[in-house]
Amino acid sequence: MKILVVGGGGREHAIIKKIKENKEVTEIFALPGNGGMAQDATCVAIGAKDIENIVKFAVDNSIDYAVVAPDDPLVLGCVDALNEKGIPCFGPKANAAIIEGSKVFSKNLMKKYNIPTAQYEVFDDMEKALTYLDTAPIPTVIKADGLALGKGVIIANTREEAKDAVKSMMEDKVFGDSGNNVVIEEFLTGPEVSVLSFTDGKTVVPMVSSMDHKRALDNDEGLNTGGMGTVAPNPYYNDAVAKECMDKIFIPTMNAMNAEGRTFKGCLYFGLMLTPNGPKVIEYNCRFGDPETQVVLPLLDTDLLTIMQAVTNETLAELDVKFADKSACCVIMASNGYPKSYDKGFEMTIPAEISDNVYVAGAKLSDGKLLTDGGRVLGATAIADTLEDAIKASYNMVEQIKFDNAYYRKDIGKKALAAKEG
Repeated sequence: MKILVVGGGGREHAIIKKIKENKEVTEIFALPGNGGMAQDATCVAIGAKDIENIVKFAVDNSIDYAVVAPDDPLVLGCVDALNEKGIPCFGPKANAAIIEGSKVFSKNLMKKYNIPTAQYEVFDDMEKALTYLDTAPIPTVIKADGLALGKGVIIANTREEAKDAVKSMMEDKVFGDSGNNVVIEEFLTGPEVSVLSFTDGKTVVPMVSSMDHKRALDNDEGLNTGGMGTVAPNPYYNDAVAKECMDKIFIPTMNAMNAEGRTFKGCLYFGLMLTPNGPKVIEYNCRFGDPETQVVLPLLDTDLLTIMQAVTNETLAELDVKFADKSACCVIMASNGYPKSYDKGFEMTIPAEISDNVYVAGAKLSDGKLLTDGGRVLGATAIADTLEDAIKASYNMVEQIKFDNAYYRKDIGKKALAAKEG
């Protein structure tokens, strides 16, 4: 089988490594991929949003199955375009990917179908938003409606911060058209949990839970990033919480999308907060999370491609999807200065004996050398019987990987360990 994976980050590298385990796979193409994936897939310099050329490549190369991983091409209709040419895909069509593509849509969906989430108001007029903030409870959360590389959410601790956030989105257009509408919502408290799930529109199969670390600096300080590390499973997500989420959030969301004529087939990501009033949805994603994928997929015992094909064929209920009863930790190595400005082009060395467990996100090949080429450069993932051992092993890997300007958090998993002990 010839497989095409759209995307070029650590998430895609993790997906590709897992798909490679299937014996029927003869070739994997990554569009665009990155230099660090070159030994696992053939990288082709076609951008993830270049739908026309992705489809042309898939047809010209007789691709048997495609995985569209990032949010942008999903929202832009990449799956729809590939399906029109008879190419089966893993990932939702555009009318279902809107669950991430528009925060306004997803919040209104939850309100309509009584899915627990934060209270909110939607604004398309900046002055009305600013007036509302004169009396809104503080702290509050300001969200750009559209996609913003995972950075379109600002937690404001003062009215001034909240108004500045609205102005930056709606007036200064820091997120482009994504800020034409904003959601201002209630600030929730409690542990955060990420739950990725496979769904074919009939069945929901949650994957192992995980805990992301969004802030750039230790002790959850600094700017929000795309994620500086993850652990799985999340100690706050016990069997009772899982059952409540399945009954009140996961299945109702699948049914709601079906009722709206927007059947979701692919990976539906639930960003949850376990509040004093029960689990609530912070956000939906229409795809595998990054870097959550780098701890969730390594724990998957069932063949990934088989699961993906079952999702496409709507036969997910026939599969027994299993995860290892172990713990995983992924530490992200970034370029110093991320998520703001940073230097790149530094040579990287990844020892061969650990390379199977390293997922490269920001790198390029130049004259046979692997150079840094992004903010988040790679993720080092370790699996062990205990979370403590997984964390130690992950940091041991990080110490073996060398490149100038490297930066990583030193406390990934610390909060999870404290929760287990508590």
